[in-house]
Amino acid sequence: MTPPSNQPVCGVCATKLVKNGKTSAGRTRWRCTSCGSSTTQSRTDISRRAELSWFLDWLLGRAIQSDFGFTDRGFRKKTAWCWEIEVPQPERTGEVHRQVIVDGTYFAGWCVLIAHNGRHVLGWQWCDQEKKVAWEALLKRLPAPDLVVTDGGAGLRAALDQQWRHTRIQRCYFHIYAAVRRHTTLAPRLPAGQEILALTRDLMAVRDLDAAAAWTGAYASWEARWASFLKQRTYARAGVERPSWAKPNQAWWYTHIRLRRVQGLYRQLIRDKSLFTWLEHRFHTEGRPTVERTTSRLEGGPNNAIKHLLRGHRGLSERHARSAVDWLLNTMTEHPHDPWALAHRHRERTAEPARHRSIEEAPIGPATYGTAAIAEEGLWGRSGWAGRP
Repeated sequence: MTPPSNQPVCGVCATKLVKNGKTSAGRTRWRCTSCGSSTTQSRTDISRRAELSWFLDWLLGRAIQSDFGFTDRGFRKKTAWCWEIEVPQPERTGEVHRQVIVDGTYFAGWCVLIAHNGRHVLGWQWCDQEKKVAWEALLKRLPAPDLVVTDGGAGLRAALDQQWRHTRIQRCYFHIYAAVRRHTTLAPRLPAGQEILALTRDLMAVRDLDAAAAWTGAYASWEARWASFLKQRTYARAGVERPSWAKPNQAWWYTHIRLRRVQGLYRQLIRDKSLFTWLEHRFHTEGRPTVERTTSRLEGGPNNAIKHLLRGHRGLSERHARSAVDWLLNTMTEHPHDPWALAHRHRERTAEPARHRSIEEAPIGPATYGTAAIAEEGLWGRSGWAGRP
């Protein structure tokens, strides 16, 4: 993409060209004073830069393909090369962040894991689903922060123990509420379910350590009050329907398994001390928390923007959808990569090496016998009835 020289020379006699008016298209005409030939200079770099700008205005902005003076097909043809540009991860700065919010979002059979510090995207990782190896690939690119806010996704805890073992964990309150609601529904019939759902809603009202201690005491009272109720069993016998999750040879199962799962969730959160981490004094400044208790910054920011982008560009192929998400996340980093610099790097990487024309030398002396079969020798491969009696 090297622009042409400001002092072009003639391609015939290598004499310096001079300006000689303009063509009917408005381009500058150059003329050779020696041989009289004329030509124009092509600025492919300016054209490519404009095409990339149109492409990003259409992909990430509100422009439509017909806004740029072409037909839809003409626009796609001119900007087709832009899909080949690879958008790299943000540059590693080594900065240790106060908090990192992590979450994954799914679309078209793919999942993109995103790390966010509450203001900017720190990095992302593509995978088929949330699992340990995918989370490790993302976490190891960033230094361990003081706090990580998570939704409790699959494989994440194992990756945190491997990569950020000294980082404190805060579970997202909205995801806790969603998990409890999934087990109890929004209108539980049993009093124990009604109480634990109300207690979960009260979790959002906790603002200080005193309120956290009061909530923990209320939960302990709920467990003690319903301890015998949660231990009730149902035995397999004729006329009793076996639940789908029970094994075929299982003799009994807990009657209120959904409430027991809620109990197990809260026991794990309290045991891991990941329920009120954001209220610890070291995460406060002048009496105010400096970290998040939910993943809302990430859910309402990059994740929502990805859904909106793909909704506005329905019909993108899988490869183009991933490229579009890469371009979008690049704009949400603290120091986005310059699109034109990425295009120039792609051009240099994919440029074909110079081809050297081979020169065939004239044979010296008479032609020697070859090894190929010729008709005169009768050595052609025969087929059919030739030679048969």
